[in-house]
Formats: sequence, structure tokens, C-alpha cells
Amino acid sequence: MDPMTADPAPPFTPLDFQLVLLRRMADHQPGLVEEALRTLDTGRAAMREANRRWQAMVRSPRGRGAGARYRSVLGPPESVTERRIGDLTAEAAIWPVPLWPDLRFEVLSAPGGAVWNEWLVRAPGAASPVPRTVEELRPWSCTVDEVARAFAPARPMEGTAPTRWQLAFTAPDASGARREHVAEFTWGLFQRMVR
Repeated sequence: MDPMTADPAPPFTPLDFQLVLLRRMADHQPGLVEEALRTLDTGRAAMREANRRWQAMVRSPRGRGAGARYRSVLGPPESVTERRIGDLTAEAAIWPVPLWPDLRFEVLSAPGGAVWNEWLVRAPGAASPVPRTVEELRPWSCTVDEVARAFAPARPMEGTAPTRWQLAFTAPDASGARREHVAEFTWGLFQRMVR
């Protein structure tokens, strides 16, 4: 087929973006991902294809910056707020994620547009879980910020891959014994206890 007459790739949609989020989560929570795919009325092949296309956009030398990429895929943000982080001011833009109605996808950008962080956060006004023991941490139940607040002081650690974070903290288990724990998050959403 002549590449000049080939059909252009279909637009990358918010559904495709949700599949990208799920693709990275499938490494740790395949059962939950299967349920989510059924909810979205799609399958693993579509998830892999969405991830392939996303990675191609991210790695393209002609690609847009991360902030522009999110706006082109997700549309205008639901809200944009200014946030102070130490001496710096950042822009926090959030978008709804239909698969998780109580969460929003947040992109934190520096002045000039460089993206500092991109992850799932609790939606404004949505009730945040307050786990008291590690057994109360269920996959997909809490964001990084919620676990850090519940088990302060928590220590951020480097994750095992891009879009993954870890938090180290001391917390009681069901027996009441306080132990050191490490929780792993993908796109900011709790996945599993590492130790």
C-alpha cells in the first residue's frame, strides 16, 4: 500500500489512555486489570496496542512535550491550579478518569511547561481512605499521598520502572506490631506491599 494514501492512525482517545494506565498495572494486579478491561468492554490486545502507540508518541523525536500530549489526548483539563512546592510554583492540571470516578489524573508542570510528575490523585471532594494497618491497604484503594499521610513519616523511594514509586514507612500490622514496610505504586495508585 502506498504510504501516501494509507489511512492515518485513529486518534488516541481517553479510553486508550486508560488502557495505557492498565498496561503498567497488569504486571502486579492482572486480575483487577482483567475486570477493568471487561468494564471498558475491551481486551488485552487493545491494551497492548494502546501502550505501543503511547510509547511511540513518548519516544517520537517530533512528538509534543508531555503537557501538550496529555491535553491533546485527554482534552482540556477539568481544573488547573497553582501549587507551591518549597520555593517553586507549579501548575497542577487534572482530568477525570472514568474507570476510577473518585480519582483524577494529575500532571504537575514547572513554569515553562516541563512536566515534573504525572499520576493518579484523589478527586477534589471525594472521600479519602484512611488505612490504620497495612492489612487495610488493598490494591487500587489508595494513592501515594494518602498512604504517606496515613503512615507518616513516609520516605519516598525510587520505583522499579518509570511510572512506579515506592514508599517506606513504619506501620502496625493486624497483631499491633509496628514494622518497616515498603508499598509500591503504579501511576500513583497502590499496587502491592513489597516487604
